[in-house]
Amino acid sequence: MGKTRLEAFSDGVLAIIITIMVLELKAPHDATLEGLVPLLPVLLSYVLSFVYVGIYWNNHHHMLHACQTVTGSVLWANLHLLFWLSLIPFATAWMGENHFSAVPAAAYGVVLLMSGLAYWILQGRIIASQGTDSILAKAVGSDWKGKLSPLFYFAAIVAAAFSSWISMSLYVAAALLWLVPDRRIERALTH
Repeated sequence: MGKTRLEAFSDGVLAIIITIMVLELKAPHDATLEGLVPLLPVLLSYVLSFVYVGIYWNNHHHMLHACQTVTGSVLWANLHLLFWLSLIPFATAWMGENHFSAVPAAAYGVVLLMSGLAYWILQGRIIASQGTDSILAKAVGSDWKGKLSPLFYFAAIVAAAFSSWISMSLYVAAALLWLVPDRRIERALTH
């Protein structure tokens, strides 16, 4: 099967996820800068989640660009990823509204951890369908970022019980790992 519908559907879902997140932002009734202060946790949660959705969109795009065809297992793995990503708006709103409290901060980490694992599963299904000599398999290599990120998320989930700020710092650190675009696939496509 071709990959066009998979790409279009995924892009649409990711666009809706971002739209839902921004619709959760409520304008203050106060027309001063001080009116924004109580909304700061909500705004910071939104920025972090926007970055995460952007990272997934960017890497998903590159991964599918290296993919020639899709199989049924790739379609299901992609839906699995989209399921977890679709929970980001809920986790973002819960965490922001509760000023990064322990349980919402840990729940945010669970969503990030499961999204990361779902991405890894999708990547594995694509490599299995394309072969170990495929562009994606060669580009991914040892995938140290993909292995390190879940450790950050797990540590952040545990840290939330002690300090949600440590937890948040770990989420930011994991995002920073991926903020610089992963050029492995781009390089593999040009060689």
